[in-house]
Amino acid sequence: MTDFRVACVQNTAGRDVQANVDRVCEQIDTAVAGGATLVALPETVGLIEPVNERIPPATFSEEDDIGLAAFRAKAREHGVTMLVGSQLIREHEQIYNRSFVLDDAGEIRARYDKLHMFDIQLQNGEAYLESEFITPGKRAVVVEMPQARIGLSVCYDLRFGALYRALAQAGAELITIPAAFTQTTGQAHWHTLVRARAIETGAFVVAPNQCGHHADKRYSYGHSLIIDPWGEILADGGAEPGVIFADIDLARVARARSRIPVLQNERPFTLEQL
Repeated sequence: MTDFRVACVQNTAGRDVQANVDRVCEQIDTAVAGGATLVALPETVGLIEPVNERIPPATFSEEDDIGLAAFRAKAREHGVTMLVGSQLIREHEQIYNRSFVLDDAGEIRARYDKLHMFDIQLQNGEAYLESEFITPGKRAVVVEMPQARIGLSVCYDLRFGALYRALAQAGAELITIPAAFTQTTGQAHWHTLVRARAIETGAFVVAPNQCGHHADKRYSYGHSLIIDPWGEILADGGAEPGVIFADIDLARVARARSRIPVLQNERPFTLEQL
């Protein structure tokens, strides 16, 4: 398949997991009604809990996670490919920020555990220490789906360009960046970085982001983006919950990569410090 419609769901998750999941399932229905055959959900789509100590009791195994079960059922019901941007999954006494790709039967075709942990103190007083409760992943992932070869990443990964270069070199035609990007960092860098990842890889980028006020002092930027391989914005989700769409023609990947063949022109090098 070279032509298909993709949708990004933009939500505002809070502490009530069931309410979050129910709202997202309604948005999935809207995405499918709009013609999407690939539906992308944001990072930690089923739960935003700003207090780290409260997170472990709210996490479950893949088998017991109600959000993952509901999203698998929706993929199966509608016969669509789905990116579950991420869920916080408990496995062997550790918690992973895990992204899933589901096929049209609701089966899990790929898993990706977020590589880079968001450990940061912002000037406005916001502090995040993701590594306090999340175990980082160890591998990058590209999965072949009917729509495209999809490269996976999550949120803070966006700032590590080498990951995206590796995904493109491995054949990714479409790269996903589900996020819960903060209001502060989003205003400064979100559009620039997401466009840069598309331009430097010559790939489509699909970046569903959470938005609005979650709980306590936690806010996300919104502005889910779908970017073409030339860096043009095809759709922007703005600041409110909703669904955005774009039509994808994978022939544009080959055209962009032939116009500026950076993947072919890349050379190994050594670093000399003087």
